[in-house]
Parts: sequence; structure tokens; C-alpha cells
Amino acid sequence: MDKKAKKKIEVARQKLTNLRRQLAGARAQMDEPEEVSRLEQEIAGLERDIEQWKAS
Repeated sequence: MDKKAKKKIEVARQKLTNLRRQLAGARAQMDEPEEVSRLEQEIAGLERDIEQWKAS
């Protein structure tokens, strides 16, 4: 893995941490159910991206 890929992974992991916190808060409030699904999709997308970057 080159430096660029490592940096992308590091930034994505930080964003994942933030999104997971938001998801926990959204689940606790459940004011907007569509927000929970949006956050889950974003998290899944970031996890896929991280796996792709690791593989390359």
C-alpha cells in the first residue's frame, strides 16, 4: 500500500467513527427514520471503499 492509500484509509476510519456516533444518536432519537438508513448506507459504502483500498 502506498502513502496515499494509507492516508485515505486513515481519513475514512475517522469518518466511520463519526458516522457511527451519529448513527447511535439517530437510533436513540428516531425522529427521522430515513436518517438511520442513510447513515447505515454511508457506513457500508465507506467500509467497502476501505476494503478496496486495502486490496490495491
